Amino acid sequence: MNTELPVISSDIIELLDSEAKRINRPEFIENDPVQFPRQFTDVRDIEVAALLSAIIAWGNRKMICRDAGRLMGLMDHAPYKYIMEQGYEDFPDEVNIHRTFFGRNLKHLLRGLHEIYKRHESLDAFSASIRAGEEEAPAWRLVEAINGITADANGGRTDSRGLPQNLKMTALKRVNMALRWLVRDDGIVDMGVWHSIPKSKLYIPLDVHVGNTARDLGLITRRANDRKTVDELTEQCRLLRPDDPCLYDYALFGIGIGC
Repeated sequence: MNTELPVISSDIIELLDSEAKRINRPEFIENDPVQFPRQFTDVRDIEVAALLSAIIAWGNRKMICRDAGRLMGLMDHAPYKYIMEQGYEDFPDEVNIHRTFFGRNLKHLLRGLHEIYKRHESLDAFSASIRAGEEEAPAWRLVEAINGITADANGGRTDSRGLPQNLKMTALKRVNMALRWLVRDDGIVDMGVWHSIPKSKLYIPLDVHVGNTARDLGLITRRANDRKTVDELTEQCRLLRPDDPCLYDYALFGIGIGC
């Protein structure tokens, strides 16, 4: 980790705390893709809906929510059952789900999840079995393991449209967002249904807006939105809240958005 992080002023800390409180409210849910996993009560439905909604979460939020809603409908609003009954095998390869994510990409990923659910009670149980929560970077370890099983389930083929493959470089924004939903347990927006990963080991979901906001606030200096930058930004947030660094994802998202 970088031992020469920029010093955060008291004014910036106050701004982060106030913005996190402003955004982390129940009213946030209705316009965010977190609304889709929150529609379920079974942890398996919740975690599948969280992963899939997060995977397509790039671009316009209204479009993301529209397409995530359509995806839940395609699975008859029973995502775990859909996977276990392999309903995805009848899904047309060329159907567009969201931007550059198509039916063939969905099928590739769901074949892997089917194999995981055949062996484990839940994705949380799978995460526990590989001891992801004991790693320094649990999200990257989890994706590495899912990618391995998914490739095997697809005859050795990989597909970066679902989960990233270059884990040395990727900031893993969408998976880190899904894990925030599943792990953080303050009961406001995030659901806290997973127990295999402590919230102290969550990483900030870094995208262009969050990265630019963090630079404007002087939290980071690197220009790339890559894994090294998310490491540094999360380390800064851990200095302020060692037990819950991803609370500040709300502030970094909300500043400049006005939502």
